[in-house]
Amino acid sequence: MNAHLRRAALATAAAVTAVSLAACGSAKEAGDKPEKPTAAKKGDALTIGLLLPENQTARYEKFDKPLIEQRITELTDGRGKVIYDNAKQDATLQSQQVDAMITNKVDALILDAVDSKAIAQSVRRAKEAGIPVVAFDRLAEGPIDAYTSFDNEEVGRVQGQALLDALGDRAKSGRIVMMNGSITDPNAALYKSGSHEVLDGKVRVGKEYDTKEWKPENANSNMEAAISALGKDEIIGVYSANDGMAGGIITALKAAGFDKLPPVTGQDAELAAVQRIVAGEQHSSVYKPYAGEAEAAAGMAVALARGEKVTGIAKETVDSPTTKGVPSVLVPVVPLTQGNIADTVVKDGVWTVAEICTAKYAAACARLGLK
Repeated sequence: MNAHLRRAALATAAAVTAVSLAACGSAKEAGDKPEKPTAAKKGDALTIGLLLPENQTARYEKFDKPLIEQRITELTDGRGKVIYDNAKQDATLQSQQVDAMITNKVDALILDAVDSKAIAQSVRRAKEAGIPVVAFDRLAEGPIDAYTSFDNEEVGRVQGQALLDALGDRAKSGRIVMMNGSITDPNAALYKSGSHEVLDGKVRVGKEYDTKEWKPENANSNMEAAISALGKDEIIGVYSANDGMAGGIITALKAAGFDKLPPVTGQDAELAAVQRIVAGEQHSSVYKPYAGEAEAAAGMAVALARGEKVTGIAKETVDSPTTKGVPSVLVPVVPLTQGNIADTVVKDGVWTVAEICTAKYAAACARLGLK
């Protein structure tokens, strides 16, 4: 693991076990509810499968994969191994990857679903093969054994509040555009719900889109259509559910000739987004401490692979559409703006000042005191 990731892991790993997280939505206290054992008792020579959904978003390959691998190595005294694959946004391919994990007889599977509904049958096949499944980041349907993610409705509320703060007393002076995430991602619905909870009645929504596959190019096309329909003088802000789409949106805004870019939200604290925030092109993002989520996923997977309970890690439960009372860890999030870059992504070692403040952004960084 590189130094950045190691520092991030050290900075946030304790949060998973030391902080009592507030339940959200259908989450409730798990207490000491007994769980069905899913595997025979095993030692450290474990094989954990890891399936991530896509590589469009930087976080999966840069943060989640190495953080999970490192933590599993630590938990198994170096004897455990991870078998990894990425579905590249293809639900059918991911189903085949689950079958391959079953064939390889992994001891547990960490699964971030491309399509939370479509993956249910694959989860059932894994369960029938005696392989416990930890749903990672997205709440997969089917008989999952554990779940870890961020408080996703809170993510939406944080995004909505950031946009309201940026608009101030101009909140109803025009219309906003809402660029939600993919309908196949259950998190997108939670972001959408949380943002509407904050924004409804306080802004006027001119256009709203559910963006196919979270792709920046699709968000770009949607934004071009919104500008054409509403007129650029009417658009005062844009809710973007993540940073990748924010990049596509900002490209469309620039191409339309906005004299001053309206505030645009985001999520994931991607490097390009942090640089856009420094430059004043993107108003905000949401910083999600990936090390805490990875710590929880790895810990629950190793425990389940050994046939142990996860209630020592998961202090609450969440209901999926198909499974009630799933032991869960929900990690808190932080709004990211120009004012707290140094205290969040830099302090935690996610990005260095050198990485953020390249020649193009040096002057803007100097104005913000980033050094």
